[in-house]
Amino acid sequence: MSDALTEILRGLRLDGVEYGRCQPCAPWATAYPAQEPARFHFLASGSAHLRAPDGEWIELAQGDAVLLPRGDAHVLASKPGIAPVSIADLPRRQLCDGIIDVQCPSTDSKNLIFYAVMQFNVDRLHPLLQLMPAVMRTSDLAASEPSIPPLLDAMLREAQMQRVGSGGILARLADVLTATLIRTWVEHGCGTATGWLAAVRNPELGRVLAAIHLEPARDWSVPELAKLMGASRSGFAQRFVDIMGETPARYVARMRMHQAHQWLQEGQRVALVAGRLGYDSEASFSRAFRKIIGAPPSHYRSKTSAREKLAS
Repeated sequence: MSDALTEILRGLRLDGVEYGRCQPCAPWATAYPAQEPARFHFLASGSAHLRAPDGEWIELAQGDAVLLPRGDAHVLASKPGIAPVSIADLPRRQLCDGIIDVQCPSTDSKNLIFYAVMQFNVDRLHPLLQLMPAVMRTSDLAASEPSIPPLLDAMLREAQMQRVGSGGILARLADVLTATLIRTWVEHGCGTATGWLAAVRNPELGRVLAAIHLEPARDWSVPELAKLMGASRSGFAQRFVDIMGETPARYVARMRMHQAHQWLQEGQRVALVAGRLGYDSEASFSRAFRKIIGAPPSHYRSKTSAREKLAS
C-alpha cells in the first residue's frame, strides 16, 4: 500500500456511538432507516437475512458480520417477506458495560445479534467512504485477511459466555473488526478501481491527496500542490485532471465544503465554520457551500438543532 494511502487510512477513525444486542424470536424483521453513522451487525447465534440497500437479500451464517459504512437503509429478518418493525419502535433498556438491550415482542435465546453504531471522523462525502460498497461482509474479505476469523471467534466466545465485562470487550472487538474490514477492502477488494484510489496510490499524486486530506480546511493553491508533487503548475494540473477527472481547485473546494458539512453536523454555528475556513462573511461561505453540497449550510445546522432539542 502506498505511503499516501497509509497516511489517509491512519487519519480515518471510527468512534462507537451505541452498542446493543437483541434476541428476536422467529418470525421477525427489523428495519433500520438511513442515518449518518455507519452500522455494524454481528450474528453471534441463530440465523438471519439482510436486505441490502439495493433490495437484494443476503443470508447470514452464525458468526458472520456486516458493516454498512454509509448507514444506508436496510432490514434484518429471520427470512425474507416478513413485514419489518422499525428499530426506533422497539423498547430498549440499558445493560451493564454500556450495552443496550433491544427488547423484541418475543425473545429466543437461540438467536443473538450484536450491533454497533459508529461515527467516522470524516464527512460521509469523503471519497473513500463514497467508494466503499454499501455492505461489507466478513466472509467476503476473510480469505484476504487472516486476522478476521480470530476476531470473529473472539466475538463469538464473548457473546456466548456473557461473562462480566463481556459487553465492553465486544464493543472494542467490533471497533477493531470494523477498522480491519475497511483496511482489507482497500488493500484487496478494489484492485481495479480508478479515479480517486488510482490517484492516491500514485507515488507523486498520492502525496498531494494525502496533504489535502490531512488539512482539508486549508485553502490550498495550485502552485503549493504542484510543489508537493515536484512538477510545474501546468504539468501538475493536467496530470491531476487526467487521473481525477476534475481540476485541483475544484477538488480542494469540495474537501473544504465536506469539512464544513461535518462541522455543521457536529453542531458548530455557520458563522464559526465560515470563519474557520477563512471566509469574510457568512453570505460568501453559504454561496460556496450551496454550490458544492447542494443545500445552504443553515439546512444542516437546523437539522443539528432539531436533534439537540430532541435529545435534551
